[in-house]
Amino acid sequence: MYNRVILVGNLTRDVEIRYTPSGSAIGKVGIATNRRFKTANGEQRDETMFIDLTFFGRTAEIANQYLRKGSKVLVEGRLVLEQWTAQDGTKRSKHSVTVDNLQMLDRPGENSGGGYGGAERSYDAPSAAPRQSAPSESYRQPAPASAPQPAEPSVPEIDIDEEEIPF
Repeated sequence: MYNRVILVGNLTRDVEIRYTPSGSAIGKVGIATNRRFKTANGEQRDETMFIDLTFFGRTAEIANQYLRKGSKVLVEGRLVLEQWTAQDGTKRSKHSVTVDNLQMLDRPGENSGGGYGGAERSYDAPSAAPRQSAPSESYRQPAPASAPQPAEPSVPEIDIDEEEIPF
């Protein structure tokens, strides 16, 4: 069996991130996708679909850091059926997409609400088998104490493996 979904669209809200007791991140957001088609009488029509997305782990943290409502993204993942019991006792369910790969498609100036404002950036969730690469830790080495430190804006520092950088 094969369960693979690829969507391109705009986020309908900011990413809502939560953490499990073990510290794993879970991010939830919605995406709006459009389909343009011609009717039988030749009229152009637009059909908009709203789909819920779920990000896990590092992908959730990246999405929360760089994406905002209106951000244009390409996501690849799998379709899942979520089931729960509502407060009134009724059983509820919905389909959503669990994201495996995320690609940020906004260009500078396209999305004023964008969280990163750079060129196209992508992030692929790490696969089950780790990729082998030559270690390159030089970018993490602190500058010598005698070198003057330039003033930097107060941006939180994130410890990211070089292969996980989303751009």
